[in-house]
Amino acid sequence: METVLKRTPEPLRSVLIKHRELLKFGIVGGTTFLVDNGVWYFLKLSVLESKPTTAKAIAIIVATIVSYILNREWSFRTRGGRERHHEAALFFVISGIAVVVNLIPLYVSRYVLDLEVPHVTRLVQEVADFASGSIIGMLLAMFFRFWGFKKWVFPDELGERRRDTGDVTRLH
Repeated sequence: METVLKRTPEPLRSVLIKHRELLKFGIVGGTTFLVDNGVWYFLKLSVLESKPTTAKAIAIIVATIVSYILNREWSFRTRGGRERHHEAALFFVISGIAVVVNLIPLYVSRYVLDLEVPHVTRLVQEVADFASGSIIGMLLAMFFRFWGFKKWVFPDELGERRRDTGDVTRLH
């Protein structure tokens, strides 16, 4: 990340540095987006073909585990300071709520709007699934997670204590 920032021209560099956590959170989100959709499509096109919401829930859980590791060790590493088990519990509670937020648009698409075979073509079903589950649901959940992680899981006031004691070096 530092190498990229050094090569980035001003004033963009200043904006990226100012919003470093959001940028890192976005990169982690992009990575977990790929994990989520890879697992989801693998499951829903094979062993869970008739249960797309269950497949999506499993994919979200796998992506959430990856997200915790990457966010704790990279995105919010200068924040937090709670004991690891307490921090992880809060992370997974916020993420669990976000799973529900993420699944609501897919559920509405499939079971309220009936955008599934035989009511629509397979192509329409898959486009609706992707738009509702991977775009709308994921964006809603992402905003909720970013707010919840900053407020509850990795609060800055605990991070100040970590920075002051020298436990974590601050990146510039």
